[in-house]
Amino acid sequence: MELPAKNSLHPLNIAKLLEDHKGEDTVVLNLKDLCSWTDYFVITTVRSQTHMRGLLKHLDSYFNEHSIVQLNKRKNVFNAGWILIDCGNFVVHLMETEQREFYELEKLWFKGKEIYHSSISS
Repeated sequence: MELPAKNSLHPLNIAKLLEDHKGEDTVVLNLKDLCSWTDYFVITTVRSQTHMRGLLKHLDSYFNEHSIVQLNKRKNVFNAGWILIDCGNFVVHLMETEQREFYELEKLWFKGKEIYHSSISS
């Protein structure tokens, strides 16, 4: 994966961060031509609630370091098995396997162009 050099807001950088921390089956969908409220989805599968919390800590640190504003505030949502983080031009989805298989976001947004798919899969 070739990352944009200085654009910390690019979703490929988020995908790389998730993959570096064992996010599985990470996908980035370009939705620019399909969606009025975001440009990209970054979707990854987490192995457990503990793994989800760890990824959230890494994402929060990255977002703070790069002044990326999260538009939604999370409250004890770990039991849901899916956390959505809205950052405006991209939305990050951290999903446990059951939710990922049930909601099938890639199929729902099938017209979106897949611009990245990780080599790490479950």
